[in-house]
Amino acid sequence: MTIDVGGTFFLRFGSISRKAVLAALVGVLLPAGGCTSTSTSNATPTAVTEGPKDTGSYPNLNIPPQVAAKQFTKEETAANLARLKAEQQAQAAKGGSVKAPANSAALKTLAKTHGDDTLKQIEGKCDPTLDPNCN
Repeated sequence: MTIDVGGTFFLRFGSISRKAVLAALVGVLLPAGGCTSTSTSNATPTAVTEGPKDTGSYPNLNIPPQVAAKQFTKEETAANLARLKAEQQAQAAKGGSVKAPANSAALKTLAKTHGDDTLKQIEGKCDPTLDPNCN
């Protein structure tokens, strides 16, 4: 008897359950149908077909930059690392502490005047004693 009641409730013409199932199917299948289109006109990426272009603006990221210097080989890298590690160990063997310079008065004077001298050079009012290339 329960099966008959459930069957008549669900299969009735205007039942709420039937409308809910129909709405759920339409709600799921309708949006999914819009995503199934295929187009071959835009299948290849533009970078593959056109290549780099000079747009006249800086920087042009389409053209790879030229290297400033040749890259180290693996042997050169290993040699430099070995040299640096040897220097590190030699420094650690000395005690590794930083000693104060012997002439601290000269360093204090330099610290007081260095900023002003640098500003004079930057502003074009350079001192020939500080910069021999000063005009």
